[in-house]
Amino acid sequence: MRLTLKTLILTTVLACVAGNSSAATPECFPEVVLPDNLFPTVRLETSMGDIVVELNRMRAPVTANNFLRYVLEKKYDNTIFHRVMPGFVVQGGGYTENLEEPELFAPIINESGNGLKNQPMTIAMARFDDPHSATNQFYFNLAANTSLDPNSRSWGYAVFGQVISGQEVIEAIAGVDTGYSENLDAQDVPLVSVKLLSATVLEQPH
Repeated sequence: MRLTLKTLILTTVLACVAGNSSAATPECFPEVVLPDNLFPTVRLETSMGDIVVELNRMRAPVTANNFLRYVLEKKYDNTIFHRVMPGFVVQGGGYTENLEEPELFAPIINESGNGLKNQPMTIAMARFDDPHSATNQFYFNLAANTSLDPNSRSWGYAVFGQVISGQEVIEAIAGVDTGYSENLDAQDVPLVSVKLLSATVLEQPH
């Protein structure tokens, strides 16, 4: 049987409905965008260079759709990478340079069991302790972060794509000086802001 994006998402939705009795959260079925492309590419223009990621909607249809709607609504434009941990992750998408948070869509179901692993130069969704709490923040893996993958006792962090160009940009971001931010009450914050200037869906595969 030929797999379509609609079929893949419907399968995920049925699993979500069966396993979640709450109608409010998490969101099981974000609106489908760009339905004819299972592997859309997105260019992230940063203050240190461009990064291009290829999303995998065969394995992570809900997570990829969620990321795409933030891209299409321009909610990632003029945000920052607020967490940089060399040898671990570069995280962003959640704050402007003034540390304001954009309006969020509802959180989504956790697709960490999709078979995609937290390997170097993959992109995945950040979340809180609640496994179904991912909204807009994403991160790039700098190493094989097996601790972020699911296991028999706990949910993992959902990988939904990979970096296909600009790996050197991510490595450069990983090398910036970081420290404690009183405003965020967090360590590992770049001392000089690294900006995500714009996120754009590419019309043709990269």
